[in-house]
Amino acid sequence: MTNIILAAQQQNDEVMKMILMMVAIFAIMYFFMIRPQQKKQKEIQKFQNQLTEGTPVVTGGGVYGTVKSIDLAKNTVEVKIARDVVITVDKSYVFKDMANTPMQK
Repeated sequence: MTNIILAAQQQNDEVMKMILMMVAIFAIMYFFMIRPQQKKQKEIQKFQNQLTEGTPVVTGGGVYGTVKSIDLAKNTVEVKIARDVVITVDKSYVFKDMANTPMQK
């Protein structure tokens, strides 16, 4: 009878170890993958909300330019990419141009 109880207790211990391992794996994934991505997304959203005319940007398609005007009603941005060349881009596809931004310390 004691052998059956010991076997059941040992099986419960193994199940608990497996559950703890799964929780540890999820915690590691959260702190190394999910949380940094959420922080990066918040930074991008903050930049897009603070856009002003003349800000150097790069579009989601890789086109570099400067903001000419912003239409909040349509959620679009006009980006000047060359002399007399202006394109209209959805505001969510405009990102900070790191190549033309001064380095901050």
